[in-house]
Amino acid sequence: MANIFQNYRGRKVLVTGHTGFKGSWLTLWLSELGAEVIGYSLEPPTNPSLFEILNLKERIIHIVGDIRDEESLRKVFRKYKPDIVFHLAAQPLVRYSYIAPRYTYEVNVMGTVNLLEAVRDTDSVKVAIIVTSDKCYENKEWFYGYREIDPMGGYDPYSSSKGCVELIVSVYKRSFMDNLGIALSSVRAGNVIGGGDWQEDRLIPDCIRALSKGEAIKIRKPKAIRPWQYVLEPLYGYLLLGVKMLENREKFSGAWNFGPSDTDILTVEEVTKKVIEYWGEGEYEILEKEDDFHEATLLKLDCSKAHFLLNWYPVYDINEALKRTVNWYKRYYDGYSQDMYAYSLMEIQNYIRKRQEKGE
Repeated sequence: MANIFQNYRGRKVLVTGHTGFKGSWLTLWLSELGAEVIGYSLEPPTNPSLFEILNLKERIIHIVGDIRDEESLRKVFRKYKPDIVFHLAAQPLVRYSYIAPRYTYEVNVMGTVNLLEAVRDTDSVKVAIIVTSDKCYENKEWFYGYREIDPMGGYDPYSSSKGCVELIVSVYKRSFMDNLGIALSSVRAGNVIGGGDWQEDRLIPDCIRALSKGEAIKIRKPKAIRPWQYVLEPLYGYLLLGVKMLENREKFSGAWNFGPSDTDILTVEEVTKKVIEYWGEGEYEILEKEDDFHEATLLKLDCSKAHFLLNWYPVYDINEALKRTVNWYKRYYDGYSQDMYAYSLMEIQNYIRKRQEKGE
């Protein structure tokens, strides 16, 4: 593992939303780095779930709880006194936010307030990283990447809730955390792909579900462009940022974008074709009638800040990201479910090796 991550060894790290897709990968990585991981989350949101496949429950302190339950969350902080907090617990789906807007705001907005209140009342916490989304920006559908200083917004309840979270993090940083000496940042990533995601209404899981059953993939908005990136790319950024925040709170606290290179931004249809190619067979069809839910067609991030201040760059292009993602699922569906912990750990090790080859 990269030497820069030695700071996690022996530290108490609280991860909210640890049973989700990104949360499970982050929990696996932190555990391998020697951190004492305390996970606080609802039960795994899907079946199958990466959390259960990797049997992470046996490797960490696993606590089932709702981020909206302020007192339950505070008890966890009081009992375990974490050093570092990664907040991933959220309602993560755009289309579901139209169905359950109140729930989306309760979880994403007030859940974050509950978390930040617990952080500022816990003397042990040195670093808190709040994971939001690239969709937090007021999307004007332009070809320029959004910078951390651009306005927040959101057409749909999900995007709006993430914009709200960004404003809340900014307020807590300036009003409370700076005075308390707690480093606080928000991190915004694009459409993350990788093995172990079975969430509804996401392109890669939808593709894999159809392909594993021998069915045609059904896609909507085939020309929509998304900033696709491999799951380990932003997670490396989060972990790197956490170390830097420990070293220099004033310099590294704030908002950060972690997105792919411009050359790796493809349409939904292009990604679907590549998934079929790497799976080895399959077909897709475009839904003629779309639903009434609004979804952005174009969204890009400007990651200059992470490039220059963190020396963070994505190392996998879109083809490598998709190939590794599909290979993970193929291995699982080929009957190697008992071996996926070692395989997933190897994915992290291969990723670190790739970064080292690039001189990082």
